[in-house]
Amino acid sequence: MSARTIAVFGSHVLAEQDGVQTVLPDRWVLLEAGRIAAVSPARPAADLVLDAPGRLVLPGLINIHHHSVSEMIARARGEAPGGAGSVAKIVYQVLMPLTLRAGTLLSKQERLAIARLGMLQLLLGGCTSVMEPFRPVLAEMFEAAEEFGLRYWGAPYLFSTADPQFRADGSVDYAATTADDSSRDLAEWNALHARWQGAGDGRIAVAMSPHATDTCDPALLRACLDRARELGVPFTIHLAQSPDEVVTIRARHGCSPAEYLDRAGVLVPGTLAAHCVACSDDDLRLMAARGVVVLNCPRIFAREGILAPFARFERHGLKVCVATDGYGGDLLGDLSMAAMVSRLWAGDAGAVTAEALLESVTAGAATALGRADLGAIREGAAGDVTVFDLTHPQIAPLRDPRRALLAYSGSARMETLIVAGRPLVSGGRWLGGDEAAVAAAGEAAVRRLWNLPEVAAALGG
Repeated sequence: MSARTIAVFGSHVLAEQDGVQTVLPDRWVLLEAGRIAAVSPARPAADLVLDAPGRLVLPGLINIHHHSVSEMIARARGEAPGGAGSVAKIVYQVLMPLTLRAGTLLSKQERLAIARLGMLQLLLGGCTSVMEPFRPVLAEMFEAAEEFGLRYWGAPYLFSTADPQFRADGSVDYAATTADDSSRDLAEWNALHARWQGAGDGRIAVAMSPHATDTCDPALLRACLDRARELGVPFTIHLAQSPDEVVTIRARHGCSPAEYLDRAGVLVPGTLAAHCVACSDDDLRLMAARGVVVLNCPRIFAREGILAPFARFERHGLKVCVATDGYGGDLLGDLSMAAMVSRLWAGDAGAVTAEALLESVTAGAATALGRADLGAIREGAAGDVTVFDLTHPQIAPLRDPRRALLAYSGSARMETLIVAGRPLVSGGRWLGGDEAAVAAAGEAAVRRLWNLPEVAAALGG
């Protein structure tokens, strides 16, 4: 579907007025030349008119931390009897080695099939933009993102210790760190940046992503931040994602992971820190003082019986963006979980608001990425919108569209998705091809990994 101008009617439009997002009733959003040309109560002339009643029109949702390939490889692992075990176990016994294996065992077409399925899941989850860390051997993620039309910040990992091994006693064996490891990864990152930055008519970008505090030495961290600043790209890292990481860093450096980053000089304004579930209150105060942004993925941790409360980070004065980490790109599911987890943690039904949660995946995430033109419905902003159908009987009677979206809706109610003025999803269906064929090809590639004896042993039940 293509059109020079598109008019989208919303019974409820989350628009920006005087820098504040507010729900406007019965508004038309006019998209022209990839931008929002007007927001008005009067119906404009347009090549394509979308005027179904009862729709909530949002700025395109931004999923700022997602892992397509590792999530698919570990699909249902956490729901098996006994769960996935410790976070360290799932990271270092399952996700890290198996994504590395995917880069060598699978053909380019198989890796591309998994990447395409990941992009399809993100689109059907309502995401117009995503930032995704992954191993450089899975660079097909860039190709799939360009093909599927969403905005994409690929974030190839950099390591000082690229292949840690999970021991039977529950500890992690980190390989020796050499200067050559870091130099190799920086060279590889630079090559991917040269190839992909600005591709897809500017939709594709490359972010800097040293993997984590326990796999990156101070020299690599500083080199990554220097290069990110030089190029003006986002800088993101996993921080305190498990108690095991805290123990490791304290044994090595005599401090917490957040303090380690601070001593290395990379805990700075705009650092995008994923998870932070094992941060102390002192750590969070330090991070807030430094201007760090927390990327909060509550559902993946709730699956393991761990609370990752949005409200805890927010109460320490941190900027917080909700993201999926996995779960098929279902960002609305993580927003709903963020509300529930925060209320359980605080023992307070008012611990977090729907307004703050939606802000975190629209204007808040856009600011974190340095893209003021995203995450808002206002004249001149990028023409990215996500539309939900709020007419379903399970949502009625409707009083507050934002609260209803988080409490009673679901990604299945996502109806229309437009990126840069181009419709990618309509009527809840992907417009780019055969969804079933994409899913079948992706599943076949993942099953090749599942069928390996060592992979089956790692995944368990």
